Amino acid sequence: MKDTTKFVGLDVSKDTIAVAVAEGGRGEIRFVGTYPHTVEAVHKVVKQLGGPSVRLEFCHEAGPTGYGLYRLLRAMGLSCIVVAPSLIPTRPGDRVKTDKRDAVRLAQLLRVGELTPVWVPGEVDEALRDLVRAREDAVQDRLRARHRLSKFLLRWNRRPPEGTRAWSKAHRNWLDHLSWSDVRLQTVFQEYLNALDEIEGRIQRVEAAIHEQATQSDRAPVIQALQTLRGVAEVTAVSLVAEVGELSRFRNPRQLMAYAGLVPKEFSSGTRRWQGGITKTGNAHLRRVLVEAAWSYRYKPAIKGQIRKRQEGQPAKITDIAWRAQDRLHRKYRRMVSKGKPIGVSVTAVARELLGFVWAIDCEVERTCVQDGWREAAPL
Repeated sequence: MKDTTKFVGLDVSKDTIAVAVAEGGRGEIRFVGTYPHTVEAVHKVVKQLGGPSVRLEFCHEAGPTGYGLYRLLRAMGLSCIVVAPSLIPTRPGDRVKTDKRDAVRLAQLLRVGELTPVWVPGEVDEALRDLVRAREDAVQDRLRARHRLSKFLLRWNRRPPEGTRAWSKAHRNWLDHLSWSDVRLQTVFQEYLNALDEIEGRIQRVEAAIHEQATQSDRAPVIQALQTLRGVAEVTAVSLVAEVGELSRFRNPRQLMAYAGLVPKEFSSGTRRWQGGITKTGNAHLRRVLVEAAWSYRYKPAIKGQIRKRQEGQPAKITDIAWRAQDRLHRKYRRMVSKGKPIGVSVTAVARELLGFVWAIDCEVERTCVQDGWREAAPL
């Protein structure tokens, strides 16, 4: 029987791990030392601190080193949590920050239960998240490459024919037929154009991999069901699943809205109550794709075109949720705009409620999978 508990705070960097230990009760917190960030060093720390009658509980901050240390400790049968750095309590007068002090502080807060853990995705979920974010990075690179090329053309007064939409097929055809008498300018133009072509090819390859995940992975049923919603095409649906993981881990949609940082700030005291803009906490990638999707609800509800195609073969319950989302969210947008609310504020409010319909569709798919025996029921 393990009758002693030690709370271990780990301050993790690329090369080292600072270790501090707090034993049960109100005893002094002990700094153990700084170790190399290697598997062998972690085993050494566990052996040094543990024993037959000792229960170890570890924690470390979420950071650029990822979840490798968390998974290693869990594989060794040890308790470990990853902590949200923005939610770690801080002393207003504390102006000294070192690895040692951070490790000691983590051990202290873990012992008193003042740390907020983050959800740690499985390796499959994290790989899907990296795939989606690789596309996001490539899209941002494409925007920069387009800006460089367009500003170069503007400096030399090379303008496309009147009525040509930027970056359309006609615009690309015009670019392909441009020529420069100065060999230096021709080199610059061709390099800018080649860079843009390379990025376009990268986006196509990543999107092909995303399509494969959307149609063949274990999460494909959820991804396909989410696409019944207006504004949620394949990339957006995969992004939602990649960033949130199992949406049903939230007991209600309000928790999911708070996780996305789409709930309003609030300062209340006594009879006074003030609400401001959204908190913008949590996952910024999730928040961005939701707001992009929410712009689609400016238009009147309709089932046609790509939406009709995406809804083919989906259960009636799923398509009913998608239709109710169109009706409710369009009415909400029109109502808020008619009251004088800024369009951006109205769209953000629509994005918050859209997340509730996303949660409802995911729960419906999860329930169907359990009933059909595809998946075990998630523990409450």
